[in-house]
Amino acid sequence: MKIAVICANGKSGQLITKEAVNRGLDVTAVVRGENKSAAKNVIIKDLFELTAEDLKGFDAVVDAFGAWTPDVLPQHSTSLKHLCDLLSGTDVRLLVVGGAGSLYVNPEHTVQVMDGPDFPDIFKPLAAAQGKALEELRTRNDVKWTFISPAGDFQAEGARTGKYILGGEELALNSRGESVISYADYAIAMVDEMVRGNHIQQRISVVAE
Repeated sequence: MKIAVICANGKSGQLITKEAVNRGLDVTAVVRGENKSAAKNVIIKDLFELTAEDLKGFDAVVDAFGAWTPDVLPQHSTSLKHLCDLLSGTDVRLLVVGGAGSLYVNPEHTVQVMDGPDFPDIFKPLAAAQGKALEELRTRNDVKWTFISPAGDFQAEGARTGKYILGGEELALNSRGESVISYADYAIAMVDEMVRGNHIQQRISVVAE
């Protein structure tokens, strides 16, 4: 299986790349500068400069793009639109590293995690930007996308346990009542979904066991 990981130098991108390489997949890192990932194949290019030709021939593309400061938060939408436009009408799957703030907390799907009184104000702009990007992605029936939200507590330095629980649109808790997952276990779930392809044009979520 031939895959590309965009923003492979980032924290999630590096772990997703490593997981895929360790499983024997043919992985290409898409980075803006020196490749710091485990991938041997590299495309050195800014995401916004990628062309349809660059992504031709891959079975799947992972979008691990991240933007954190107010001036670049709109790029969650613009970067995803750019990738969707490049992959429109093809069989190349697009798997997106999403956020937890847009997960729902009620069966009616009218209240999201970021709407809660305990959701930190500092993260609300990021959650809103990622949520907007997801809503725009839902309108794309011309792309084989899958949006994967992590648990509420997404731990960059968390341990790789090799276990996780697959959820859907609602915030899921583990047996201890926690919503937590490490970047490493999230990477396992991402590669599992990449290989299996069970959730085309769906948002799914993952939480540690």
